[in-house]
Amino acid sequence: MGWFDHTRKTAAPDESGRPVVKRPASALWGDGFGRLATRSVQVIAILIVVIGVVFVITQLTLVFIPLSIALILAAAFHPLMHWMRRKGLPSAIATWIALLAIVVVLGGVGYLIYVAVRNQLDELIDSAAQGIDHLYDWFLTLPFDISEEQISGFRDSAVDFLTSSQFGSGALAGVGAASNFLVGLFFMIVVLFYFLKDGPRIWEFLLRPFEGQQYARARRIGDKAVDTLGGYVRGTAAVAAVDAIGIGIVLFALQVPLALPLAVIVFVLAFIPLVGATLAGALAVLVALVANDPITAVWVLVAVVGVNQLEGNFLQPILMGRSLKLHPLVILVALTAGTILGGIVGAVLSVPIAAVAWGVISVWNGEHEPAWPAKQKRPEPQ
Repeated sequence: MGWFDHTRKTAAPDESGRPVVKRPASALWGDGFGRLATRSVQVIAILIVVIGVVFVITQLTLVFIPLSIALILAAAFHPLMHWMRRKGLPSAIATWIALLAIVVVLGGVGYLIYVAVRNQLDELIDSAAQGIDHLYDWFLTLPFDISEEQISGFRDSAVDFLTSSQFGSGALAGVGAASNFLVGLFFMIVVLFYFLKDGPRIWEFLLRPFEGQQYARARRIGDKAVDTLGGYVRGTAAVAAVDAIGIGIVLFALQVPLALPLAVIVFVLAFIPLVGATLAGALAVLVALVANDPITAVWVLVAVVGVNQLEGNFLQPILMGRSLKLHPLVILVALTAGTILGGIVGAVLSVPIAAVAWGVISVWNGEHEPAWPAKQKRPEPQ
C-alpha cells in the first residue's frame, strides 16, 4: 500500500458491484492538467511582477537611466580601479582619477562635435541644396511614372527646410528637456562616483540578508554581472572605435562635410547591436550623396560595407565572444523591446541587460553550472 492509497475514499459500490473511488480535491492538482495549471498561474504571477517593474521603471526614467549608465560605466572601469587599488593608491584618489578621465573624454568628444557642426553647418546646408538639385535632375531620367511637379514640390520642401531657421536652431540647440537632462547628468555623475569608490562595499552591504549557499550564489551572480557589463562595454567601445576610425578616415580623404561628427555618430550608434552600424553607415552615405556626388557616396558605401564585414567576421568574435553569448534573435527581440519602452536609451541598455540576465542564469548553480531549465540535457544540433 503506497501513501497515495491512504488518500483515496471508497464509496458504496455502484449498480455493477464495482466500488466507486472518490479522488480528493488536492489530487486534481497532481495530474498533468493540474501541473500545467500550476505552472500557468506561476507564469502569470511572474509576468504581473515583470509588468509592474517595467511600469515603475518607465515612470522613474530620470532615476533608472542615470543609475543604469553609472552602473555600466563603473563596471567598465572596474579593472582600472582594481589595478590602482592594488598598487596602493587610496580609493578616493583612484576614484577621482577615473571620474575625471571619463568627464574629460566625454566632454572633449562633445566639444569636438559642437565645433565641427558649428563650423561646417552652413557648408553642409549649401552642399545639400546643390545635391538635391542633382538628385532632381537624376530623377527626371528614371523610367518611373513620377511627374515633374511632384519632384519639384519635394525639392522645394527639402530646400526650404534645410535653409530655414528651425533646422539650424534644431541642429545646434534643440534640447526639449534641458532641465531633466542636466538633473539626470548630475545624478549620474554623483552615483558613478560612489559606485567607483565604494562599489564592493555597497554590494557587500546588499548581501547582508544572505548566508551560506545563498550568499555564495549572490556573490557569484554579482561578479558575473560586473564581468559581463564591463566586458560588453569595453568590447563594444573597441569595436566602435575601429568602425569610427575606419569610416572617419575615408570621409576625411573624400572631403565629405561633417566628417568628424559623422565618425562620432558611427562610434555612438555602434553601441546599438545589429542595426546601429547600418544606420550610421546609411547616414554617412546619405551625407556624401547630397553634399558631394554619387561617386563619393559609392566609395563611402564600399568603406562602410568593408568595415562592417571586418567587425562582424573578426572583431566581434574576438572582442565580444566571451561577454555577449546571445543568439542574434534574442538580441533583436531585446533591442525591439528596449526601443519601444525607452527609445534610444532603451535600445542601448536593452542588450547589456539581456546579456547580464543570461550571465546570471549561466552561473546560478555554480561557476559553470547554469540553472536547471537552461542546462543542456542532450546533444543539440549545431
